[in-house]
Amino acid sequence: MESFQKKLLSFAVVAFVSSAVSVGAYALIKKEASSSMTDMDVVGTEQSVSGNFVRVSNVAPQTIDFTQIAEKSVNAVVSIKSTITPKQSSSRQFQDPFFEFFFGPGKQIPAPQQQPRVGTGSGVIISSDGYIITNNHVIEGADKIEITLNDKRAFNAKIVGSDPSTDLALLKIGAKDLPMMKFGNSDLLKVGEWVLAVGNPMGLTSTVTAGIVSAKGRSIGAGKSMSIESYIQTDAAVNPGNSGGALVNTNGELVGINTMIVSQTGSYIGYSFAVPSNIAIKIVSDLKEYGCVQRALLGVTIQEMSAELAKEKNIDFTAGVYIVDIAERSSAKEAGLKQGDIIVAVDGTSISTVARLQEEISLHHPGDKVTISIIRDGKRKNVEVLLKNQQGDTTITKPSDFTSLGAAFSELTDKQKETYGISAGVEVTAMTEGKFQRAGIRKGFIILNINGEIIDSADTIERIYDDIQKSASRDKVMFISGIYPSGKSAYYAVNLASE
Repeated sequence: MESFQKKLLSFAVVAFVSSAVSVGAYALIKKEASSSMTDMDVVGTEQSVSGNFVRVSNVAPQTIDFTQIAEKSVNAVVSIKSTITPKQSSSRQFQDPFFEFFFGPGKQIPAPQQQPRVGTGSGVIISSDGYIITNNHVIEGADKIEITLNDKRAFNAKIVGSDPSTDLALLKIGAKDLPMMKFGNSDLLKVGEWVLAVGNPMGLTSTVTAGIVSAKGRSIGAGKSMSIESYIQTDAAVNPGNSGGALVNTNGELVGINTMIVSQTGSYIGYSFAVPSNIAIKIVSDLKEYGCVQRALLGVTIQEMSAELAKEKNIDFTAGVYIVDIAERSSAKEAGLKQGDIIVAVDGTSISTVARLQEEISLHHPGDKVTISIIRDGKRKNVEVLLKNQQGDTTITKPSDFTSLGAAFSELTDKQKETYGISAGVEVTAMTEGKFQRAGIRKGFIILNINGEIIDSADTIERIYDDIQKSASRDKVMFISGIYPSGKSAYYAVNLASE
């Protein structure tokens, strides 16, 4: 029994000593670890610790509060509903107005009446007295434009002017003391900077999304001929209905007009694009002052430099924009620029892409002088260029007025329609010096068709005229077909370009 007690005591002693050693070792390790963690929290610089861990920062990440910016922004963004009444067209053997001009029309059959089309978008109030900026494609061709404010008030808007080349338009409503958004400087935006997209996607009013600036000076080749593309790319969610809405920086300033997305589904997949505010400021200013944009042109055909182009042209330089060709009587030609020159800067601003060059030139008016920095024969050279407009001069371009046609119109009576065997038409009842007279049209001519559309009123003629003038096409022509009271058919081409 005594032997058993001695053995039990021995086991107890061993267990006690083992426990004491374990507890002591744990306390020592804990103390060292605590000491190490305390040192790492205090030190503000990056340092390595055992286990290959690297300390990055002991400061909590700074959060950005968008609530005040969002609250202010939504009140300056409006919903736009545009209604387009389908044009009354005709079913003909020949539909091409160019063909009909030379060979005459086929049999004219009125097409079935179509229902009005309604589109929606967004806009931004930029002045307290009711000026609103939006995208041209939101209101293009609209017969009626209705603006709904964030407080649910509704107004009819008129178009002050539009610019298809930048896809911007300026509207005006009859209201005062409206909440507005000030323009910011889009050149100061940096890639990675936070921005908000404010608009009315999918009919959901006053929607705010956040993202960062993903890229600047982006060209995606989605515009029409003569379009200017130098977009701000963001990952802020933008969907149909956001077009014309605001891109806002963290100061609550308008830095872009949300314009489009790139998507195979028609909905947002991570890429959205906005027209920079600096371009919008110039367009708005021109539309308010002149009624149309005063666009300056260099008169060059250009291509972005690349490793492949440099190799092809045997050039030891891959930055800038290569001049492929120069138009006669253009600003570039008169300034001495040559084919093969590489544009690397405009007024000291570096140029690395076609989009950036377009943006810089678009900020100027005809008559402005700019300094173009080029690389020629491996050497940098500065050339002063006097910018011109599309007509090749520096005069102010004025919007053409419908009265410039120099004609008065009257709808045909039922008796006249029966006499001539037609269902619609408008008679030229008076003539003065103007575009119609210069085209050879005489008093008494009955207009049946203009550019493939049946003419049933003077308002239809004016609308077609306005559509042609607003288009981005250089060829602004009315192809007119009709008859004289004698029954003789006649065809005219009326040039609407500014003279």
